[in-house]
Amino acid sequence: NPITLSVVLTSLALGTIFTVSSSHWFLAWMGLEINTLAIIPIMTQHKHPRAIEASTKYFLTQAAASALLLFSSLNNAWLTGEWSIMDLTNPLSCATMTVAICMKLGLAPFHFWLPEVLQGINLTTGLILSTWQKLAPMAILYQIAPTLNTPLLLALGLVSTLVGGWGGLNQTQLRKIMAFSSIAHLGWMVSILPFSPQLMILNLTIYLIMTSTMFLMLKTISSTKISSLATSWSKTPTTTALSLLTLLSLGGLPPLSGFVPKWFILQELTNQNTTILATTLALSALLSLFFYLRLTYI
Repeated sequence: NPITLSVVLTSLALGTIFTVSSSHWFLAWMGLEINTLAIIPIMTQHKHPRAIEASTKYFLTQAAASALLLFSSLNNAWLTGEWSIMDLTNPLSCATMTVAICMKLGLAPFHFWLPEVLQGINLTTGLILSTWQKLAPMAILYQIAPTLNTPLLLALGLVSTLVGGWGGLNQTQLRKIMAFSSIAHLGWMVSILPFSPQLMILNLTIYLIMTSTMFLMLKTISSTKISSLATSWSKTPTTTALSLLTLLSLGGLPPLSGFVPKWFILQELTNQNTTILATTLALSALLSLFFYLRLTYI
């Protein structure tokens, strides 16, 4: 029904706008809840067992993350008397809030739901899940970045980049490859967040543009498996060539645009005397680049 769809899409937009523009924890939590409840009907519009399973997994994970987020903000308000997002000062609240937002985003080691959910839904819904649904949690992370535990964030970022690289190696489904790509990119964003939030915004912007491009191209050529990419070259050569360039850009191959945020992040991490972390991140990017190159070769 077009009216129902317009209501659901409006709620999806409003939920994110509520969270991004709020300075009160309760309003931010409310926006995240609206966001979660609005995307469930979009995920289940095709009455397929895989879609129902994916939406159930998504709902349970997001509900648990929202409950943890509310607990964290309540705990902080109880101890400090402050409901402002910028005043997250209690160490326990900081740790639980980081875990809650990582569950919402799908950062490792809380990433298990993301590949399964993306695999169970269609490409259009996958596009919304990979791009729009990342904005609200990232906005909260950006606001509370100065108060968060830096070693915890760096550990989560490092694990995410490694999991994103290793996980995508043996995949044949393009949506699962995009899910592991998302995990790896989120790892880069979280790694740089304590040192330079502006670089995180740059990385997020380029990631959103490239992922949107990739999903729209996959939708255009109706590809969900690696094998279907091989046959698309004869049908739509221009779109296929552009999708291959987008894949290489996602992998961070110079001189494409996806290389720029990685270059800046590695430079900033080196300036912050975290050379070992920067080296490990660079090596993990090679893992991601390997399976992107494999796709391009096919």
